[in-house]
Amino acid sequence: MPRVAGRVEIAGGALMLLGVQTGLRVSELAALRGEDVTMGAGAHVRCYGKGRKERCTPLSRETADVVRAWMRTRDGRPQDPLFPSRGSLRCLSRSAIGRLVAKHASAASDRCPSLADKRPTPHTLRHTCDMRLLESGVDPPTIAL
Repeated sequence: MPRVAGRVEIAGGALMLLGVQTGLRVSELAALRGEDVTMGAGAHVRCYGKGRKERCTPLSRETADVVRAWMRTRDGRPQDPLFPSRGSLRCLSRSAIGRLVAKHASAASDRCPSLADKRPTPHTLRHTCDMRLLESGVDPPTIAL
C-alpha cells in the first residue's frame, strides 16, 4: 500500500517547490495567505516584497498541483496563512522555514550525497530560481525585476 504523505511533509514540499519556482524571499513565503494564490488557468502567486512592491509570479502546472493539494489539506480560510505554524493561525517564522529547508536537504542527501556537505538556507531556494532562469536564457535585468 502506498504511503500517504503527512500534513507536515505536504506543507514542506509545497513550500520548497513554491520557493524554488518563484524565487520569493523567505519573508515573502512566510507572509503568504491563501488569498494570495490563484489557481486554475493562469495560476499565480501575488505578494508584496521589499519596498512594498507588488509581485505576481506565475506557477507551473506541477507547482500549482502541489500547492492545490496543500491548500486542500490545510483547509484554511482565504485570509489565513498559506503556511501556518503548528497548531495556530500564525505564519511560519523565518527560522521555522530554515529548519524545514535543512530537514528536506538532509532527507535528500540520501539520494544526492553531495548535499551532505552543504547547508542550504531558504535563500538557496531563491538563488536556485535565479540560476534556473539564467540557464533558460532570461536576461539578468528581467530576473532582477
